[in-house]
Amino acid sequence: MFTVVLGKVYYICSMVIRKVKKYIEEWKLLADQQPVLVGLSGGADSVALLLILKELGYSLLAVHCNFRLRGEESEGDTFFCRELCRKYDTPLDVVWFDTREYAAEKGISIEMAARELRYRYFEKIREEKQVGEIAVAHHRDDNVETILMNLIRGTGIEGLTGIKPRNGRVVRPLLCLSRREIETFLNERGENYVTDSTNLSDEYTRNKIRLTILPELRRINPSVEESILRTASNLSDTSQLYHKGIEEGAKRVLTDRGISIPALMEEPSPRGLLYEIVSSLGFNSRQVEDIYHSISTQPGKEFFSSSYRIIRDRDYFLIQSLADMGEESPGFRLETEIVDHDELFLLNREKSVACLDADKILYPFKIRRWQPGDKFVPLGMKGKKRVSDYMTDRKFSLADKEKQYILQCGEDIAWLIGERTDDRYKVTEDTRRVMIIRMVYLQ
Repeated sequence: MFTVVLGKVYYICSMVIRKVKKYIEEWKLLADQQPVLVGLSGGADSVALLLILKELGYSLLAVHCNFRLRGEESEGDTFFCRELCRKYDTPLDVVWFDTREYAAEKGISIEMAARELRYRYFEKIREEKQVGEIAVAHHRDDNVETILMNLIRGTGIEGLTGIKPRNGRVVRPLLCLSRREIETFLNERGENYVTDSTNLSDEYTRNKIRLTILPELRRINPSVEESILRTASNLSDTSQLYHKGIEEGAKRVLTDRGISIPALMEEPSPRGLLYEIVSSLGFNSRQVEDIYHSISTQPGKEFFSSSYRIIRDRDYFLIQSLADMGEESPGFRLETEIVDHDELFLLNREKSVACLDADKILYPFKIRRWQPGDKFVPLGMKGKKRVSDYMTDRKFSLADKEKQYILQCGEDIAWLIGERTDDRYKVTEDTRRVMIIRMVYLQ
């Protein structure tokens, strides 16, 4: 298998390769006759993946993504990958992304932007080159970190079952190996790899877990990784029964309009069932809590994910696809509360907060982009003004105009969101109750 003659090296390397081979066969990850696309960053994990699959006889196409996040270091990674693939006679496709610009445009984190760009490009190349599967280099330690990250952020049972060996066309042949096994394999072979300097910083969430949280957990339990993975495996088995119950519950509460609130509240665990239904639509755990708590408030609240809108109606959570509506997520959600207008009330004058006379609000209110012809009465003025004229007077850029949303109550615009409320809905001496609406930007 190797030209290396040292017994120790041969044993370690062949043991790792046999372990991966067995894992691939157990989970039916790869077909012998189909080429495999390998995501190659130049780091230890992806280099080991390339070499192991090469040794196992698979036909490979490597793809390297340069995210332009680390200047010369990123270019050095690209150069390393070119040389590595030349050494092992493997075709390589290289792509450059402006990751920061993409993250800003989408309003997402740098980590999420890199992930979206990477997997979208992998799928594009897979289709163009007619490759079988996309192999990525997640390993056992990544699995542990992911479980902890999901737990910290809040998740359902599925988030605690860890990384799956297969997700559609994406496969992970190295989930059976630890980071130490991978590095030992490369060191014994004398194979170089690059180290991403951001992996040594605790700036990002995953790195904080790796560099700070896990070492502390090991002081409590030296075998904490094994314990976490064993628990994930147990939960994976349990989740089969759990999801069967969820499917049956969903049939009882879902209608053509959305989720029946009375039917939901008859379920043994309404909050858990609601989470499983709406989290699959892209709503995060905090939003699910907000949606659930809206049951005890007045109707009219709206909640947005990247693809769906949920409206709290009287007896339903109405579910609408933004694609069907020809709309995109506004990138924020609105949180509302109603308070008494008394001597303790202080008017919040921040642009991200609207204070309106609650008894003048018509339900359900609606969030939408402004449209030509829209008019409102800017706070402090008497007559109506076109929204377009208002934004021109305020020197809105074209980009700012395109991103402007309004809060519509009945036929009126109650708030040019994040900018100015309508004078007709202002809080006066006669106001008994105040609706406070806050913008919360989605992460």
